[in-house]
Amino acid sequence: MSAKKLFLLDGMALIYRAHFALSKTPRFTSGGLNTSAVMGFTNTLLDVLKKEKPTHMAVVFDTEAPTERHTEFEAYKAHREAMPEDLSKAIPYVFKLILGFNIPLITSDGYEADDIIGTLAKKAEQQGYQVYCMTPDKDFAQLVSDNIFIYKPARMGNDMEILGVKEVLAKWEVERVEQVIDILGLWGDAVDNIPGIPGIGEKTAKSLIKQYGSVENIIANSHELKGKQRENVETYAEQGLLSKRLATINLNAPVELDEEGLEICAPSKDLLEPLFAELEFRTLGRRVFGDDFSVTEIKSVGIQTDLFGNPVAEGRTTMTVDIKDIVESPIEAGKNINNTEHTYHLFETPEKRAELIALLQRQTSICFDTETTGTDANDCELVGMSFSIKAGEGWYVPIPANQTEAQAIVDEFKPLLENPAIAKTGQNIKYDILILKWYNVQVQGALFDTMLAHYIIDPDTRHNMDILSENYLGYKPVSITELIGPKGKNQLNMRDVPVEKVKDYAAEDADVTLQLQQVFEPKLKEAEAEKLIHEIEHPLVYVLADMEFEGVRIDEQALKDYSRELESDIIRLEKTVYEKAGVRFNIASPKQLGEVLFEKLLLDPKAKKTKTGQYQTGEDVLLALANKSDIVRDILDFRQLQKLKSTYVDALPTMINSKTGRVHTSYNQAVAATGRLSSVNPNLQNIPIRTERGREVRKAFIPRDENHIILSADYSQIELRIIAEISKDPNMCDAFTNNLDIHTATAANVYGVALDQVDGTQRRNAKAVNFGIIYGQSAFGLSQNLGIPRKEAADIIDQYFAQYPGIKQYMSDTMNFARENGYVTTLMGRRRYLRDINSANATVRGFAERNAINAPIQGSAADMIKIAMINIHRELKAQKMDTRMTMQVHDELVFDVPHHEVDKLKPIIEHHMKNAIKTTVPIMVEMGTGVNWLEAH
Repeated sequence: MSAKKLFLLDGMALIYRAHFALSKTPRFTSGGLNTSAVMGFTNTLLDVLKKEKPTHMAVVFDTEAPTERHTEFEAYKAHREAMPEDLSKAIPYVFKLILGFNIPLITSDGYEADDIIGTLAKKAEQQGYQVYCMTPDKDFAQLVSDNIFIYKPARMGNDMEILGVKEVLAKWEVERVEQVIDILGLWGDAVDNIPGIPGIGEKTAKSLIKQYGSVENIIANSHELKGKQRENVETYAEQGLLSKRLATINLNAPVELDEEGLEICAPSKDLLEPLFAELEFRTLGRRVFGDDFSVTEIKSVGIQTDLFGNPVAEGRTTMTVDIKDIVESPIEAGKNINNTEHTYHLFETPEKRAELIALLQRQTSICFDTETTGTDANDCELVGMSFSIKAGEGWYVPIPANQTEAQAIVDEFKPLLENPAIAKTGQNIKYDILILKWYNVQVQGALFDTMLAHYIIDPDTRHNMDILSENYLGYKPVSITELIGPKGKNQLNMRDVPVEKVKDYAAEDADVTLQLQQVFEPKLKEAEAEKLIHEIEHPLVYVLADMEFEGVRIDEQALKDYSRELESDIIRLEKTVYEKAGVRFNIASPKQLGEVLFEKLLLDPKAKKTKTGQYQTGEDVLLALANKSDIVRDILDFRQLQKLKSTYVDALPTMINSKTGRVHTSYNQAVAATGRLSSVNPNLQNIPIRTERGREVRKAFIPRDENHIILSADYSQIELRIIAEISKDPNMCDAFTNNLDIHTATAANVYGVALDQVDGTQRRNAKAVNFGIIYGQSAFGLSQNLGIPRKEAADIIDQYFAQYPGIKQYMSDTMNFARENGYVTTLMGRRRYLRDINSANATVRGFAERNAINAPIQGSAADMIKIAMINIHRELKAQKMDTRMTMQVHDELVFDVPHHEVDKLKPIIEHHMKNAIKTTVPIMVEMGTGVNWLEAH
């Protein structure tokens, strides 16, 4: 194998790929810059440098100058969607990144990146290189030879893929690599607006080339073709030849192979460190520069440019490039504990603690934090407490390992922490409140949680304290890894760290949190979010802490029995699948499953493959085939039971707390941008409910003892009631006011029949529209969902809007508001920011528009149940009831209730759930009781 290894990167294709790979979870800096493309591109580049160890590399881009293809065919690439604005802003940073890595960036006016890569690849091959064209673009298959390969980077959990001659011939079903161009010419390319020959798709193109060898030969023998195909080939012969020319990569671009200039060399730390700091690439920065890297401690260094303002990397030649947009953004030198004035006290003696308590008792508000031996608040010990009441000063009180001594010290602080007149500030303060519950302290007082404050201000980014400190204070806190080391089996416990080091770390946490409060309070006011945080999010912290502390009892034996039952069913299904397939194989292997279903059983002649060449066997694919084949239904059942067993039935017993014998989930208030709660360990929101076997898991959630019962209270069709409330549509409001089944009422309106004439299919279709509208479902989506023609789906939607004009108006008004303001709000003023609502890119804009419609509805439902939880919790305490709220799942609350309190509890729940937010549309609550959660639900 050649020692010379050249990687040629298709820059724009890789940037687009990186940007859209993170489109559902984009990464933003504190200043609002979307860094998804730069981050994805950086990760890809680092992976290639590490794994493939190329000797030479270049990144190639198009320019805006027209090419010969545009001259020959004016409509070439004419229909491409506008570049997303966030991506456009990110490109100069990618250029900076490439130059910082000292990698040549190549362009040439009049030639596309494909042409430059093709030309360099062929020249390099002649000089003894192995060349890898790194791109997701299928057109590059025509370049492949014995020493030129396509390198498709890893994506969506799939490994990278290298395509050589053998793989290209198999994938394209051709005898010679150059025949790829003929297939592209016949097939055309909608993205590049290459027309091809009408009526000829990928499969037909491959078949014709297999038979005739080339586009020219097909045209010459068109008399052998039949019907419409012959007519199209003869009519559009010139168009087919034109398309072939447009699809052909030009191997004569005016670029030279500068071997020395392409050689890999060390990156420029002076260029990359300030760039990573500006982009707030903390993890990537540490990966490249080591653990000392900080986004706040790097000063920006300008890019060296030539006489024309083009960037020049240190010691390298930037080959033919014309990029004007590279700018520098200076970053202020950062602050940390070593260069910032501070006074952090260690108070270990009873006298010092008494002095501190007396000082804190005189305050109207204090900031505090806890240090512990672990991250599970229900299964760790207190190591220390820190306090701060003014910026730059903090106190740390260590807590000994001996639990009797520890309790005695905590008891000293109990009156302070339980004083309702003193407000408490913290970062993720629910954790601290929960820890202190195990030491018999019931924290009281108004709360200010900096994590929740930032979540309200900027729900789509990260909220951990170190990041907030760096972004808003320009201060890098002491890292936890500096104290206890990186995650892993050798990581220390906070108890193992010298107290003097813990003092600085802990007191700094309280100090920084207090300073963040001072930053966030005016920002909450600007966002008109003070009521939301002080009346909903902060009071909810106490509710959730109590629920997490309480936990829920699990019937461990029932789960073990169910696990054995499922295992038996899984083995039976596995045997049935083998018998029907006529072969044993790994059902859990997508590759083997695809081969059995589509090559052996021939279930779908049009079966699609993934980019790695495997057949697609995802749930959506199998569901579409389920009506045609009982083996597919068996496989779906097999998958469902396996997931059920591993994810819930076998996992839940391992989560039982040894101290309490119960499972204690952890609720997250600062994750979902809509305001909905999520939970982990276990994730209660994902416990199955739609299938009978899935629902069985709920049987394992039981009351604490035989004197208690489970009560479930569930909002009925709450999101539809909220859309009726917000839109004020008279027909929908009337249906709810008259207590009609909303889906039957919708079907009657849409189909123009009486309520008692609505059949099951009509109601099912109406239900799909009712819920689909909330999520911005299109006619295409509805047709796929219902399995009906798109025209019929479009007619249903048109009729729906004709009958419910208020909803149509709501959608229009909401999107107009979003376009003007950049956000939408819930009934309680919770904002969902929509930065892409005015994007010129239809795909990106459409995603924002769907969020604009959905967020006020889903967010209002989230606010409603949160308010209900707060008020119910408050009344349970006021009346000194023994009932405990134990779970919140979607629109449902679950209670562990003494038998004698059930009748007293029901009206309390109903009142507070119905009246959480005042509406004109009636809110309905369904309640049930049982010996387990399933029976109650």
